[in-house]
Amino acid sequence: MHMEALASALDSAYVFVAAILVISMQAGFALLEAGSTRMKNAGHVAGKQIISFAITGIFFWVAGFAITFGDGNGFVGLKGWMLHLGGAEADQVFSSLSWAHVPLDLKFLFQMAFAAVSLAIAWGGFAERAKLSVYFVFGILFTVAIYPVIGHWVWGGGWLAKMGMQDFAGSTVVHLQGAVAALIATLLLGPRIGKFTRDGKPNLIPGHNQVYSVLGVIILWVGWFGFNAGSTMAIGDGFFSYVALTTNLATAAGAIAAMLIAWFVLGKADIPSMLNGVLAALVAITAACAFVEPWAAVVIGAIAGIITFFTSLYFERKGVDDPVFAFSVHGIAGIWGTISTGFFASPRLVEKVGVGQAGLFYGGGWHQLYVQVVGALGAMLYVAAVSFAILYLLKVTMGLRVTPEEEITGLDLSEHGVYGYPEHLDPAENPAFTSETVSAKAAGHAYERTI
Repeated sequence: MHMEALASALDSAYVFVAAILVISMQAGFALLEAGSTRMKNAGHVAGKQIISFAITGIFFWVAGFAITFGDGNGFVGLKGWMLHLGGAEADQVFSSLSWAHVPLDLKFLFQMAFAAVSLAIAWGGFAERAKLSVYFVFGILFTVAIYPVIGHWVWGGGWLAKMGMQDFAGSTVVHLQGAVAALIATLLLGPRIGKFTRDGKPNLIPGHNQVYSVLGVIILWVGWFGFNAGSTMAIGDGFFSYVALTTNLATAAGAIAAMLIAWFVLGKADIPSMLNGVLAALVAITAACAFVEPWAAVVIGAIAGIITFFTSLYFERKGVDDPVFAFSVHGIAGIWGTISTGFFASPRLVEKVGVGQAGLFYGGGWHQLYVQVVGALGAMLYVAAVSFAILYLLKVTMGLRVTPEEEITGLDLSEHGVYGYPEHLDPAENPAFTSETVSAKAAGHAYERTI
């Protein structure tokens, strides 16, 4: 009994550290997205990460965790609202998590951090033109009506879990969900002012701080070890270290592949393309990290980096203004990562994890690939339908988008009243600017110099 208690304590400490790493990814998203957007929106874009995490912290506790992991039917969990339970009773209500020998409160903290990441991804599609009020309403509904449903299907004992879907840490549950919601928001909001010419050709709207973007990606890369390796929720057998290995190999391959393909196609070693390659590889290996051999992790990561580069260009040319390329990075790579286990899942690792079957390249036949495709398609259809219903209703009632004047002024001022870089507003040049008020006309003139 003493050894069991010690093992549980060590696992709990490990999961707590992993949860902190996943939570730290919010800082990564703040830097990445603020650096990848314009100066006039930097404070707003960074600040919404706090709002995202706060909304998830409350509403995943109220209902999201119960719907995801509570015992219920094949579609939703129906027990465990607000974590009223503890001890042995918790394992009876949250039987889908009973394999992890850590306290229920810690299981919640870890999984809440995952839900917050998914919402942060979704909000990427709203960037630089959505009302702050829309973030609140959609964030709450995403946390209780979208994310937990797919989570239950895959991780909570739902119908995809019964089919044996392999998604170890959330290529579909976390990333594909957030990406599809981001795409729907992007389409309903429409492109940013000035993004496309009258004949539909895209204009470059570069981010204002590439160093911020790089630092954000480094933070995300480190935080992802909590995301993937932490999903073992145990340290006793050392399997977490293997998951960390495959995660890092895939990520390194994605960075190199994306940089090289951008260099070849564009003639320049494009840094944003490299950063997208890093993130795409991380997204792709998230599902497969516990199921594939190291060589396969390298292949999965490299392919993710390459396809994300080309799909980013494709969607932009088709008139989709996705400011942080959320759908290409988290959606396309999420699909690839999800179906990749259908090809590469190793028999020895499938036996170790105890989910699904070996992949096609190991003589496992087409079954696992079929399951993975069904899972990805099912998730996409549900998230797209519910996101569209919510956002369309918001569009025709409260409206999704700020006014053109507010968009030109920038959301730092129009939504928060404070510019993220106040020294760039010169009162001598703009007499209407004081510490209390900024006229839209003066602010718009000042921002023309800073875009």
